Amino acid sequence: MESRSRRIALLCCMVSFAFFASGCKKQVAAPPPAPAPAPAAAQPTVTINASSTNIAPGDMVTLSWTSTDATDLSITPEIGKVAPQGSTKVQPTESTTYQITASGSGGSAQASVRVTVSAPAAAAPPPENQSMDQLFAASVKDAFYDFNKSDLRPDARAALTKTAEFLRAYPQLRVGVEGYCDERGSTEYNLGLGERRASAAKEFLVSLGIPADRLTTVSFGKEKQFCTEHNEECWQQNRRAHFVRAQ
Repeated sequence: MESRSRRIALLCCMVSFAFFASGCKKQVAAPPPAPAPAPAAAQPTVTINASSTNIAPGDMVTLSWTSTDATDLSITPEIGKVAPQGSTKVQPTESTTYQITASGSGGSAQASVRVTVSAPAAAAPPPENQSMDQLFAASVKDAFYDFNKSDLRPDARAALTKTAEFLRAYPQLRVGVEGYCDERGSTEYNLGLGERRASAAKEFLVSLGIPADRLTTVSFGKEKQFCTEHNEECWQQNRRAHFVRAQ
């Protein structure tokens, strides 16, 4: 009886030892979750526009563009690399398609705009019984200036606007712009002032669409006076930008 009790007690001890031993084993940690995949880079977008898509020869046009998710942009032809958004002026001599390419980590995109340059107008023939020299003298008016000034007065702008209309009608003509001053002041000073007056007239004509390569400038200062009397009425005649037909 005693032996049986010992066996039972021994069995209970073994079961208890097995239970506690299994509870002491190190728990194995679960593996960490796999990292989520990085989001795909956004596809770049780009647009380009022109301030005018139909222009006359010699006119300028402004190109403007915007983009998203792009790090490298370029415009062809001729312009090259540009900022992600901006604008630039161009003066195409013939009809041109401007294409912009935008690239980024998500790929690339393209856009384009076409600027059409109209054919130059045919030169108008001189009116019957009137030579080109006579027509030039009647249609091209000088610009006059205030004392010691080279900025254009309203009457000078009006005269130059008429001159530009004539030059647009006869695109084959090339013109010399001569700057003059009255007799007061040194020869050196008046040469510089005459050049500024001729340049001001030329720049205004260019702003009205006359190609710069049709216009040349020269200063005669206070030489070759139009009027030789010594009074304001005469001096005013000598402060001018005068036009001549260039050969």
